Amino acid sequence: MPTSPNQKGVTPAMNTPPIVSAQEWEAAREQMLVKEKALIRARDAMAAERRRMPWMAVETRYAFDGPAGKVSLLDLFEGRHQLIVYRAFFEPGVHGWPEHACIGCSLGADQVSNLAHLNARDTTLVYASRAPQADIVRLKARMGWENIPWYTITDSFDADFGVDQWHGHNAFIRDGDRVFRTYLINSRGDEAMGTVWSYLDMTALGRQEVWEDSPEGYPQERPYKWWNWNESYVPNATADPKWVQVSDAGEAAFRKRDAGAKP
Repeated sequence: MPTSPNQKGVTPAMNTPPIVSAQEWEAAREQMLVKEKALIRARDAMAAERRRMPWMAVETRYAFDGPAGKVSLLDLFEGRHQLIVYRAFFEPGVHGWPEHACIGCSLGADQVSNLAHLNARDTTLVYASRAPQADIVRLKARMGWENIPWYTITDSFDADFGVDQWHGHNAFIRDGDRVFRTYLINSRGDEAMGTVWSYLDMTALGRQEVWEDSPEGYPQERPYKWWNWNESYVPNATADPKWVQVSDAGEAAFRKRDAGAKP
């Protein structure tokens, strides 16, 4: 049986699951798949409830320091309709300062995927800390986080949005110049963040696809069609016809497979 040494150097035997045939393994996996699909459906239902959360008007004019100087919360949207702000702990008093940010926040930053896909869904992600910009620029270069817009908190933003003592993602939406808070994910919820899907699922507009259960009038289009190479997104461009053909064929194959699996 496999073994793993403990802190005292002793290697106790692991209590491993049974060893089975390929057929038995497939049967066990099919049983797990039922539960996994139920979990995915529950996650989709939770995201649908988030899209129906009330909005909280943001009345305070928050200010941040950025690479080009002072900016407002509205500026952080970069012209898009949705904004996610992750409060990262990088400042005096945080373990690792000044060479590093918080270990947990740093692991989270390592998970952030290419933001071109999120931006294509009219959504901006930024990080915010209390460290000066010079230190943030140095940290981003050292850790390979140049793709993450990162601002300096200068006022009560972190305290007002529940992230002064602990990390968290706050989601906002704007209507013209008016900004509204729509959701907060923190603590263990932050573990799953980093993909375009985890970010979109916490926003007020969601993935903006036709299969989603969203309130009437929300922007929605067919899944897969808006996808593109991260260098090739063009605002308001029509989907690549070849990709539409390929993805349509894939969807048809999935539907046929699922239909054949039903008793």
